[in-house]
Amino acid sequence: MSATPSPAFLDTLADLLGPRGFTTAPADLAPWLTDWRGRITGAAAALLSPADAAETQAIVRLAAEAGVPLVPQGGNTSMVAGATPDASGHALIVSTRRMRAIRSLSPDDNVAVAEAGVILADLHDAAEAQGRRFPLSLAAKGSATIGGLVSTNAGGTQVLRFGTMRALVLGIEAVLPSGGLFDGLSALRKDNRGYDLRQLLAGAEGTLGIVTAASLRLVPAAAARSVAWVGLDDTEAALTLLRRIEARLGDTIESFEIVPAEALRLVLAHVHGTRAPLAGAHPWNLLIEATAPEGAADPRDALTAVLGDAIEAGLVQDATVAASEAQADALWKLRESVSEAERVDGVAAKHDVALPVSAMPRFLVAGADTVERRFPGVRVLAFGHLGDGNVHFNVRAPLGADDRAWLAAEGAAISAFVHDLVGVEGGSLSAEHGIGQTKLAEFVRTASPARLGALRAIKAALDPAGIMNPGKLLP
Repeated sequence: MSATPSPAFLDTLADLLGPRGFTTAPADLAPWLTDWRGRITGAAAALLSPADAAETQAIVRLAAEAGVPLVPQGGNTSMVAGATPDASGHALIVSTRRMRAIRSLSPDDNVAVAEAGVILADLHDAAEAQGRRFPLSLAAKGSATIGGLVSTNAGGTQVLRFGTMRALVLGIEAVLPSGGLFDGLSALRKDNRGYDLRQLLAGAEGTLGIVTAASLRLVPAAAARSVAWVGLDDTEAALTLLRRIEARLGDTIESFEIVPAEALRLVLAHVHGTRAPLAGAHPWNLLIEATAPEGAADPRDALTAVLGDAIEAGLVQDATVAASEAQADALWKLRESVSEAERVDGVAAKHDVALPVSAMPRFLVAGADTVERRFPGVRVLAFGHLGDGNVHFNVRAPLGADDRAWLAAEGAAISAFVHDLVGVEGGSLSAEHGIGQTKLAEFVRTASPARLGALRAIKAALDPAGIMNPGKLLP
């Protein structure tokens, strides 16, 4: 049972952090009490904004002594309400947004050390200025922070080549639930000293500590990139094309996104400044990006050639390769605007699931058909990262229905049905968004006793008082 912060306790924090780091003003708290998707609103006794790891340690020590729960928060871009407090009002939000320093950026080591509050887009700019690149990107790059990306093991559009955030985190600095500082920023490529706390904290959703900084892997800047939009008739052809392109272009392929015709229609209807990339409409579309570093061959010719061969073979029906950076950005806007356009269109039961890559093409069609038969009138919109098996499987309300009433009445049953279908395929109910609050019940229902038992044991060992982000990831 969490403790309610006393007035004396809050006064101690106010003295510690000063006016820039402490507030209880409702207007200051309000923007941070509701999750990114606007579904869950909680309450908090105060918003704490430490300036550095030392202040974060002091906060955690005081909270541990008093039994007061803490909710770490970065850019508040969680898709599963993982950074939203509960409704009790007992919790303190610990915002890392003041920790904005890029402590170092070494082209020789290909490592950047960034504090938790660094905005992803700012890290991109800093790396580019040094001829390097941080190869993780997502639609919320203008607000998502490094600490949140680490804590949720974020994915994005370049996982095909570079992996998730875990693969890019070389070291972590974090305040543990005891108030102790884990100083694991040393970016050693080999470090065989037992349990890897870095990997344990990555993806822990703030339940095992507060990430204050991370050492991150950089790669050489892309000197050339080629972006293509492809129209085709079926999803199996998409996977065949991916394997053909990989055989010809190797690991220059970074992104391979699949978008159904309905998703493209919504974008063209609702997002200003977009236009159809091909002359005709196609049941399925692909967005493909290949890059090359300085001194390597421009991938455009090779990508154009393999797509031309695919058209001649009847594997795809049409394709266009961007002739400029502006055209490449316009093609990416079509893919990155799908979620925005879908929100304008109405409410949906959203699912971020992972499947074996070989199963994804079949699931995009058969899974959608099965759900639409089981829940008559619903409309499935399934799209995602074909190269890594990540499907955003969204079930929209029947036409003419009261969206929110429908979601309240049917959402839980639909999600359980979808997750069971994914489980049959050997997949996961969470590909890149985490568990947070919104997937907690389903995670407990579908996970094996062994998995849950191990996670609970780790949580109990590191956070015996249960003060770190309660109600997320584990009940």
